[in-house]
Amino acid sequence: MSDTIFRLPDLGEGLTEAEILEWKVSVGDVVTVDQVVVEVETAKAAVEVPVPIAGTVANLHAEAGSVVTVGAPLISVDAGSAPRNGAAAERYREEERAGSGNVLVGYGTTTKTRRSRRPATRPAAGAAAPSRDETPRVISPVVRRLAKDHGIDVAALIPSGPGGVVLRKDVEQAITAAAPPAARPREPEADEVRIPLKGVRRTMADRVSRSRREIPDATTWVDADATRLVKLKRNIQRADPGARVGMLALFARICVAGLRRFPELNARVDVERHEIVQVPRVHLGFAAQTDRGLVVPVVRDAQRLTLAELGAELARLTDEAREGRLSPDDLTGGTFTLNNYGVFGVDGSTPIINHPEAAMLGVGRIAEKPWVRKGKVRPRQVAQLSFTFDHRVCDGAVAGGFLRFVADCAEHPETLITNL
Repeated sequence: MSDTIFRLPDLGEGLTEAEILEWKVSVGDVVTVDQVVVEVETAKAAVEVPVPIAGTVANLHAEAGSVVTVGAPLISVDAGSAPRNGAAAERYREEERAGSGNVLVGYGTTTKTRRSRRPATRPAAGAAAPSRDETPRVISPVVRRLAKDHGIDVAALIPSGPGGVVLRKDVEQAITAAAPPAARPREPEADEVRIPLKGVRRTMADRVSRSRREIPDATTWVDADATRLVKLKRNIQRADPGARVGMLALFARICVAGLRRFPELNARVDVERHEIVQVPRVHLGFAAQTDRGLVVPVVRDAQRLTLAELGAELARLTDEAREGRLSPDDLTGGTFTLNNYGVFGVDGSTPIINHPEAAMLGVGRIAEKPWVRKGKVRPRQVAQLSFTFDHRVCDGAVAGGFLRFVADCAEHPETLITNL
């Protein structure tokens, strides 16, 4: 007799693969029906998988630590020495036909009929209806869960599977029949205005949409006393009226220093290779509003620039962005983005990460607010700082550490001006 191949079962919850944690048997071992042969780990939990075949283990098709997709060969069993294997093998083949692929064994059904207010599906050609005292069999746990989630009573369904088995399509037909009519499409208004989404706006729309789809972002924020930072900016401008060093340049310098301390944030995720890629050079992007929409120019090798050089490059890129003269190279390749939305007069925001980067710092408006300092309430220049990060790249401790560093630099900027 040829070996019988048992494939990785459909473990439910929409899972498509599992990692082999530990084999419970070896080649040559004798196994019985429903004996646990392997422990696997899915995205949900660790699961012990039983085998529906009795006999001798002939082959293990995957090594511990490897990832196996649902339906892929898992274990081969030589059933020649198992006298009752015929019934078990037939049961396994019947379960495979249950509508969702291979399923875990040990799922039974009751034999009492039940009433349901849900509609029944029509019988398939050649399918016999179950007798009055026998409930249709639902072998697949996925099919059972689907019926339960949608309030479908399987006893009211007419099965289309072999041997009176309710298949996934039987439940899906019942769900469709019970669903309310689709909502009527919205009629266009006579005076509505349609604006083509193209050019810069379309590029940004695609980028932020992809960011929301792919990046599990989180945001943290803190208020900072920026009084000394405002004073530093004024002193620099008095000393050199021609220098274009504003708050954006100061926060850009702070970001560069912060990324040196927390290099895991100057990174991206390589989804195809399942790797986090940390980049040694800081290519600093910054949000710039133009008549053509929002763009994010990039300052190359920002870690090499002095504060004055950084301010000059930010000013140059801003001017070219507003004049529409930026090249594609000026708008790509960023590793971290700074967003000074305070220029719009708002205090806070939860910005969308500039894909494929891993983080973005947002700076709100700097406004005079009451602040407790040295035990007394005093008016101070306060700004809210927000930090949005890719939770795949770091946890809250790293994100909080970076944001606290930025806030401390804003409150004590003298720590940054040693080598301006």
